[in-house]
Amino acid sequence: MKNYIYIVIVAVVFLAFALVFDTFPRSTVSELEKRELATFPEFTWERLVDGSFTSDVSTWFSDSEPYRDVFMTMSMQIKDIIGIAPSDDNVTFHASDTPQGGTDEEGGKQEEQKPDSMTIDEYENHINADENAKIANAGIIIVGKGDKVRALMAYGGGPNGCVGYAQAANKYKEVFGDKVNIYCMVIPTAVEFYCPDKAKSRTHQQLPTIRNVVAHLDPGVKPVDVYTTLGKHANEDIYLRTDHHWSPLGGYYAAQEFARVAGVPFKDLSHYERRVTHGYVGSMYGYSKDISIKNAPEDFVYYVPMGVEYTTTYINYTINKNYQVTGEGKPFTAPFFFKFKDGHGGAYCTMMGGDTKLTQVRTSTHNGRRVIILKDSFGNMLPGYLFFSFEEVHVIDSRYFTKDIIAYVAENKITDILFANNIFKAYSSHTYGSYLRFLHQQWSRPGAEPAKAKKDSIKQKETPAVPEKQEVPEKPAAPVAEEPSNTDISE
Repeated sequence: MKNYIYIVIVAVVFLAFALVFDTFPRSTVSELEKRELATFPEFTWERLVDGSFTSDVSTWFSDSEPYRDVFMTMSMQIKDIIGIAPSDDNVTFHASDTPQGGTDEEGGKQEEQKPDSMTIDEYENHINADENAKIANAGIIIVGKGDKVRALMAYGGGPNGCVGYAQAANKYKEVFGDKVNIYCMVIPTAVEFYCPDKAKSRTHQQLPTIRNVVAHLDPGVKPVDVYTTLGKHANEDIYLRTDHHWSPLGGYYAAQEFARVAGVPFKDLSHYERRVTHGYVGSMYGYSKDISIKNAPEDFVYYVPMGVEYTTTYINYTINKNYQVTGEGKPFTAPFFFKFKDGHGGAYCTMMGGDTKLTQVRTSTHNGRRVIILKDSFGNMLPGYLFFSFEEVHVIDSRYFTKDIIAYVAENKITDILFANNIFKAYSSHTYGSYLRFLHQQWSRPGAEPAKAKKDSIKQKETPAVPEKQEVPEKPAAPVAEEPSNTDISE
């Protein structure tokens, strides 16, 4: 009798799942993974014959399952309950985790380091060094409990990496000469400051890589040491707990250090209005697939400048499914700051609304200084603090720029160029390769592909052993422009 009951239960469960997966509406967007899901492929006889159509149908069926986020959340809750026991060093591994490993770099002879031109002291963790940790999906390190939990992305780069990034900055100095100041900033990620001692075997140190960048900069390129700056403020909320990015406060301290190196004015936070988006859960929930991150939302705190006028102009890029630029729109003015409702997962796009655009901010500061920030998404936290420092602030993402930057610099009378990338992006050949391409590319018409860059002398290919997750262009869902305050009269 018991066997029959068991068979009936299994059959009912099987039929229920079949009913849900075969007849219920398919999911189109995953809020958990912060991406659009696969769509049903277009049919052609050629694709049917070569097998790509059936393969894409299979991908669509598994990727767009009904209630995808619900089932993934249930899976995370189960994993959290049955987590494997701690290892000897008190690091708990999730059942699905595969330990990360790897070498410092891909093959090739390492260049001998030049003597450091700037001393960067090593950071000592006095915040959570003695805490235990667990390793979640994709090697994400989870530290802390309750509303203090923090997710850290392991770093796999080596001490001799990022040479290409330094050489790209050197190339810009060679091209622009004394007419333009060139600065190089490598932004460390949270794991460098908050990884407990017991989990340090799961990640590599970032300081040796940053020192290597500085060591390879030509004398004319000015390094901006935000490693030391951020380390001094590590007990503050300078990194987001639930996201792989730093926080606007971390960007403030980095912008302050850049302004000091650049010799331009800088206003402290008393000149800014503090604003908050409550209940933010960022990208590390989707990366780690750890339910504790979802259960520990945080405040996204940002700062809007007061007492300075500024006008923001955007050019939006059209991108294809591979995130390649296929066209660009006409310039239009819009707010620099966008407001997201509490609990919205797109709050990191508060500044400029995302990455797939060229941003130009003209301010009421008249000192003849105009800066370009060459950046990834980390760099979005910097420009909002520089409106008191520069007449104009131009923001160019390494992934989405279509113009000849030499002509752009001349046309806009640029005086300063800041390379500002997180260490994963700085390590990537795609990033510094893009910066080199900007020196040669031409954009003839919307929809055309940028001309290929001429071959450059930089041949080194670097990829961190634990690569950064592919950054999907953020597409905030209907952000609301901030109402201008009395001082935001041009926004």
